[in-house]
Amino acid sequence: MKAVRFHQHGDAGALRVEDIERPEPSTGQVLIKVVSTSFNPVDATIRAGYLQQVFPVALPHIPGIDVAGTVEAVGEGVTRFELGDQVVGFLPMTADGAAAEYVLAPVEVLAAAPVAVPLADAAALPATGLTAWQALFEHADVQPGQRILVHGAGGAVGGYAVQLGAQAGATVVATAGPRNAERVRGYGAEVSGRDIGDVTGPFHAVLNFAPVPPADMRALTDLVRAGGVLVTTTTPGPDDEPRGVRSRSVFVRPDAEQLAALVNRVDAGKLHIHVADRVRLDELPAIHARSDAATLTGKTVITL
Repeated sequence: MKAVRFHQHGDAGALRVEDIERPEPSTGQVLIKVVSTSFNPVDATIRAGYLQQVFPVALPHIPGIDVAGTVEAVGEGVTRFELGDQVVGFLPMTADGAAAEYVLAPVEVLAAAPVAVPLADAAALPATGLTAWQALFEHADVQPGQRILVHGAGGAVGGYAVQLGAQAGATVVATAGPRNAERVRGYGAEVSGRDIGDVTGPFHAVLNFAPVPPADMRALTDLVRAGGVLVTTTTPGPDDEPRGVRSRSVFVRPDAEQLAALVNRVDAGKLHIHVADRVRLDELPAIHARSDAATLTGKTVITL
């Protein structure tokens, strides 16, 4: 089968398209014929070797933590899915990923794929959708009637967070650039601009999905009302103990039940999957290079 792998950590040039043997499922595993995966910034971080202590991958390694595809074979003990079923999943980060024609997945990370969108586009949902869900409801405990800020709402995680927050009954204020502002408004947010300085607090919760310098993390904490929380996908910001403001860093984990709930929202027309670009598997090294150069915007789906 065709796969993209890196044999050593390094820049995007370390990625190669290779012919390797197709894996076979063992107990509790599903073999998926990949229709698509998607690019996530953590893919480039792992490839570069910056997170070896957190994600000690065996080399050579296949990237791609999102998968959408069809069940090709099942291992012993798998009863939830049958051959030909369409599935999506957020794969274990230290296992070989879905930038290949076939990938193995633990059955417990998979959900039935949405039917309201093309299967290839469904690969843009798992990792980013789960990040938004867990940030909102596990870390921020967003409730109806609260006022929340989503910083970086034009990105994949931020877009899902705006939609989920608005549907949960919160008043959502968002930051987004001109290219994404209208789309984010359509998700149910009030867009104040793209910079933190454009926003007026306070908020019950501030959710940060953008890379920000330490000084801006302090500014985000200051926007949180007393007793509230700052949730970020970056390094946690400073706490404000006198006001009881906490800072939390969200570290996404696979959750098939939550993923199924996201899929149900997609099929009900309540959750929009935004795909900025679709490329072929052999174009994945170029996507990594654009990410390294900070010229990649939006969610890119890699199709097989």
